[in-house]
This record gives sequence, structure tokens and C-alpha cells, in this order.
Amino acid sequence: MFITPAFAQTAGAAPAPSMISMLLPMVLVFGIMYFLLIRPQQKRLKEHRTMLTALRRGDMVVTAGGLVAKISKIGAEGEDEIELEIADGVRVKALRSTLSAVLKKTEPAVK
Repeated sequence: MFITPAFAQTAGAAPAPSMISMLLPMVLVFGIMYFLLIRPQQKRLKEHRTMLTALRRGDMVVTAGGLVAKISKIGAEGEDEIELEIADGVRVKALRSTLSAVLKKTEPAVK
């Protein structure tokens, strides 16, 4: 046998990564996701909710379907249904949550 076996030299064990260095990237990704996605969505939802609670009779609104209408009747506080006038004498019922924007606000009545 002319070939002698070659034995590779064993390398030293790699140092184990610390727990902080493993968790830091995940924490950073969650922080970035919170500030770029979650927080703006919560802010937009809060603004929409306050817009819906401030609706009054006579306001011009836009529905999610794109209809521009005037609010002719608002149900009680617990009710989610409102009545919209889309043309003279043409009234439809819609859910409060389907309104996407308020175009013109009416002034409150002076007592």
C-alpha cells in the first residue's frame, strides 16, 4: 500500500450564539411591522369610528359603493341603519359602517 491515509485536522467548535443575538432580528422585524402596518391601520380605524359617531341629518356622504347621498334619517344610537336620500324623493337604507367619507357637514341647529 503506497498511499497513506490522511487525517483531517479537527476544527475547534464554533462559539454558540447568545440568546440576545438570536432574538434581536425578530424583535426588530416586529417593531418595523408595528410602526409601518399595525399602528397606521389602528389610527385610520379610530378616525373612521369617530366620523361615524359624528354623523348628523343633512350631511352629504359617500358610501363604499360610490353613491353620494344626503342623510335623511339616523337611527337610535344602538342602531346601525341610516336612511340616505340619493335623489329627490328616492330614499334607501344603508348601514352606517358602509359610509366611507363625509363630503359636507351641516351646521348644528342653534337653540
